[in-house]
Amino acid sequence: MDFSGTWQSYYDENRDEFLKAVDAPAMMAKMQRDVKPVIVIEQKGKDFTFTVKTPLFTKVNSFSIGKESEFTALDGRKFKCTVREENGKLITETDKFTSVREIQGEDMVETYTAGSVTFVCKSKRI
Repeated sequence: MDFSGTWQSYYDENRDEFLKAVDAPAMMAKMQRDVKPVIVIEQKGKDFTFTVKTPLFTKVNSFSIGKESEFTALDGRKFKCTVREENGKLITETDKFTSVREIQGEDMVETYTAGSVTFVCKSKRI
């Protein structure tokens, strides 16, 4: 599993519904509607740094597989969780959502689930 690199989001499905399901501010949903973020991932063994860049902001989160870490969501809210690796996938579970990040062919696919709502985002390495 090699997530290292710079990734450009090119596809998403159900973003607005997901943001509503996790109680993201309405203004955040509106601002993100047309934004295709660039994600820079640095992976050193079990240690990761994710930098999400948009025209509006840059967010950096770091974590180690299997250790609780504090994250800052795109809307600025902070939360703690532990990321685990399972069959080459990075899985994050919080009290509001679950995310699964995996490499499928040339794409990085992120699947977020909150209740009955699923949001899918696909990115290509650039």
